[in-house]
Amino acid sequence: MKSEKIIKPASGYLMLLVFFILFIGSIVAMVKLKNPIFIISLVGSIIMLFGFILVNPNTSKVVLLFGKYIGTIKQNGLYWANPFYTKKKISLRASNFDSERLKVNDKLGNPVMISTILVWRVTDTYKAAFDVDNYENFVRVQTDAAVRKLASMYPYDNFADEGHEEDITLRSSVNEVSETLEKELEERLSIAGIEVLEARIGYLAYAQEIANAMLKRQQATAIVAARHKIVEGAVSMVEMALEELNKKEIVELDEERKAAMVSNLMIVLCGDKDASPVVNTGTLNH
Repeated sequence: MKSEKIIKPASGYLMLLVFFILFIGSIVAMVKLKNPIFIISLVGSIIMLFGFILVNPNTSKVVLLFGKYIGTIKQNGLYWANPFYTKKKISLRASNFDSERLKVNDKLGNPVMISTILVWRVTDTYKAAFDVDNYENFVRVQTDAAVRKLASMYPYDNFADEGHEEDITLRSSVNEVSETLEKELEERLSIAGIEVLEARIGYLAYAQEIANAMLKRQQATAIVAARHKIVEGAVSMVEMALEELNKKEIVELDEERKAAMVSNLMIVLCGDKDASPVVNTGTLNH
């Protein structure tokens, strides 16, 4: 298999001067000398015009002669080469690609909508021009395939009730998922001589048919987690209250009264609504 070959043809500025001299001189000679033989030089100057090659910054020209690869011109400027060369322009600039939102199943089988933003550029013009049919379309197709594979490798999210809080997920593990996506795309696009500069998930959400159910599940998980923290704090406060009462000998409580006090404090601290106090004007037993 061939590889990219960098060439630098002759400067086009000198040949541009030669072209004008030959072209204008042929016309003047035909008019003054009335000799049709100067038509040959006029046609030659016109053919010579097809040999000029203009290369703009961060672009390249792949040069072929009757189907044979001659080389690639990457240095910008005006050049002149064989007029029968075929020139194909390939951009070397960085390009952005925002993929379509794809509906795929994650590792747990949940349907999700996902898209990616890819920054890429051509580094090997020979592979981009001849190893694939259309390198821009190749990038789009392979990016969609890589995103589908990525989504099947990780779950969208993990929940506390599943006991996998530390696992990599599409939603929370942005850096790890991006590294995996970049590596997958580099392997796929290297055949086309394309370098992956950056690849990140641009859009991620549950599919519409399960979005409401998953939202309720996330809310329930958040409520359970919040309740857990509230109970932990309430237990600590009750324990501290009992210790302070015993330490300062404010009141002596038997086990039954301690249980009643703990029950009341837990209701007050863990309840959703403000407690309504009841004033007891009798004895402690009533």
